[in-house]
Amino acid sequence: MTWPVRRGRVAVPSVAAGVLLALSLPPWGWWPLGLAGAGVLYWRLGGLGLRTRVWSGWLAGLGCYAIGLFWARAFNWYGAVVLILVEALFFAAAAALTPPVRGRAVSFVAACTLAEALRTTWPFGGLPLGGVFLGQAGGPLVQLARLGGPLLITAGVWAGGVAGATIVAWLLARRSRTAAPSLIGAAVIAMGLAASTAVGAVASDGGPPVGTVRVALVQGGGQRGLSKEQVPPAMVYDAQLSAMYAVASARPRPELVVWPEDVVALDRPLAGSSEAATLSRLARSLRTTLLVGLTEPASATTFRNEVVAWGPRGNIVGVFEKVHRVPFGEYVPFRSFFAHFADLSGVPTDAVPGDGTGLMRTPAGPLGLMVSFEIFYPGRSLESVRAGAELLTVPTNTSSYGTSQVPTQETAAAVVQTIETGRDLVQAAPTGFSAVVSQRGVVVERSDLGRRQELFATVALRRGMTPYDHWGDLPVLILAALALVLGWARQLRYS
Repeated sequence: MTWPVRRGRVAVPSVAAGVLLALSLPPWGWWPLGLAGAGVLYWRLGGLGLRTRVWSGWLAGLGCYAIGLFWARAFNWYGAVVLILVEALFFAAAAALTPPVRGRAVSFVAACTLAEALRTTWPFGGLPLGGVFLGQAGGPLVQLARLGGPLLITAGVWAGGVAGATIVAWLLARRSRTAAPSLIGAAVIAMGLAASTAVGAVASDGGPPVGTVRVALVQGGGQRGLSKEQVPPAMVYDAQLSAMYAVASARPRPELVVWPEDVVALDRPLAGSSEAATLSRLARSLRTTLLVGLTEPASATTFRNEVVAWGPRGNIVGVFEKVHRVPFGEYVPFRSFFAHFADLSGVPTDAVPGDGTGLMRTPAGPLGLMVSFEIFYPGRSLESVRAGAELLTVPTNTSSYGTSQVPTQETAAAVVQTIETGRDLVQAAPTGFSAVVSQRGVVVERSDLGRRQELFATVALRRGMTPYDHWGDLPVLILAALALVLGWARQLRYS
């Protein structure tokens, strides 16, 4: 008779912890909920055996990703269920790596941070969407990105949860006049977190501008929640061309015009096509650098997802091919295997992976290119900034998502990217959100979803480097690994 009660005592707070973490994410996002969820999970794992910790962590993962990855149902509902079940295992792994009693605080933070580092890189290149760092884009912890990127923000969420849970437990114990936990560890963690956030806020943020660029972001508009098969490519292309009338009449004229990802979908090579001739004339008539996202066939079974830049003279001045493809969206790994379990007709051909740093030198300035999904990966912008990029540019396409969940998470990722690199960022999407974000993480302009719209802004070019630009993720990973080892050493010493 006691097993269901015990199960409830573990299951309910574990799921609640995950739900709180999910509700800190956009579009619902209120950043303190992330700290509250982390604190509830830390409290619940205390004193549990290995099997129960795994169960608790997995339930927390389900609570988090059933909401945070809810968007995946739009493509395939049973695939979304499998995705959520698998992603929740990373929470279970973190819970398993957390000692039950001694050394628990530092090990919990370290284990959760390392689990997230693994989740964002594996399998099939990882999945940063739904990550707890996205829920902090509007809170003070986002300043940690300048020091340690998304991973340090992630560690900050879990550390804040530990400190909060310990303080609440101390207050409750004092009220009930029972043995209270020590506040020394919580105080150290809280002070360390506050100090790190303060240092991040004043750390190098890309330096003063070395120049400015007048930019126009072109959003053709249209109905959201439709697949590529439901919207004729010519309709998307014509919408983009129609939106260019406002750009042509703008004064002063933009030096850089950005179109979204894959709004020019070709069934033949770009060279010699009528689209290439039209876009060349546009760039020449506006005397601007025109950046266009397009797809073109590479073979009978593959295609290229590219960003092509036409210069003010109408000639092609740069081509970038998307590096980080979306698994099961732009390509199907182990296609012959997965064909036995799912209908893969929605992804009939595979994108060819590109290479390179993402740096594109154009007449408008050296640009750091990230295409759509790549904005969630700090490594993509890090490579381009180290190579010399002075402005981040993101052609994207989230029109297949019927809700605002993915576009708002993408905007949150853009905020984190600007802070971690010290670069301004411009993003163009066919149905939104198109956005302009400053190097301090301020969303200067943002379009409406579904509308035809043009955004105009003057953005800065910068060459300074943030601490994260210099160090990357390595210091956070090393510190997390050391903390995990030290925490378990303390647990084993007294067990």
